[in-house]
Amino acid sequence: MPRTIFAALLFLLHCAGAHAQGTSTPITVDVGYYEFPPYSWTGPDGTPQGSFLKLTERLLRHAGYRGKYRAYPGARLYAGLRDGSVQLWPGAGGKPELEGHTLEARNSIGAINLALFYRPDTPPPQLPQGLAGRDVILISGYSYWKPVTDWLDDPVLGLTTHRTSTHTAALEMLQRHRGDFLIDYQSPVEQARQSLGLEPLQSTLLHRLQLRLIASRHAPGSAKLLKKLDQAYEQLQANGADLSIE
Repeated sequence: MPRTIFAALLFLLHCAGAHAQGTSTPITVDVGYYEFPPYSWTGPDGTPQGSFLKLTERLLRHAGYRGKYRAYPGARLYAGLRDGSVQLWPGAGGKPELEGHTLEARNSIGAINLALFYRPDTPPPQLPQGLAGRDVILISGYSYWKPVTDWLDDPVLGLTTHRTSTHTAALEMLQRHRGDFLIDYQSPVEQARQSLGLEPLQSTLLHRLQLRLIASRHAPGSAKLLKKLDQAYEQLQANGADLSIE
């Protein structure tokens, strides 16, 4: 009988240890992003890169999760947030396309600027009248914000749009006079400008966006996930951690 009891105790201890190991394994979160250097992008080896993704993983780990990252075109990313196949997006809050489908963290991670860029030989335009009949370069897969979306659809302005897939290509098009203006985000444009060795461009600020962690309402546990990520951010901030993504 004592041997039987001893064996049973060993079995129970083994099960308890296995259960403890299982519960300590971080929960995997499906994180979607699109190519938006220097904040989020895919490296040459296929791994996710960028300051916002790095901070996202740091917060996830601190909160007891880990991220599984996948790059998407903008439209597919938004569709994933609307159906719950993408659980978390490090992105810009207040997207009209996501209204009613997402929850946003209370902490702002940073801010980005949407701007109108133009060459030194182009005078600053009066907006929106100064764009009438002109050629505007846009980035494929990006969505824009009011009033930009209204300008693009306004038949009275009659804008001609040209889309390209990268910020570098967009700047090259602008330099080659294949467009009069470029509507793009300042940080990616600045990185592309430096890589091309170009002089600083003239620009007009159009919109300032707050960067936040955004979770799909249709993914189980999204409210709990954001609450824990907010707590992780605040705990690290209180401990003096550098949480900048610039």
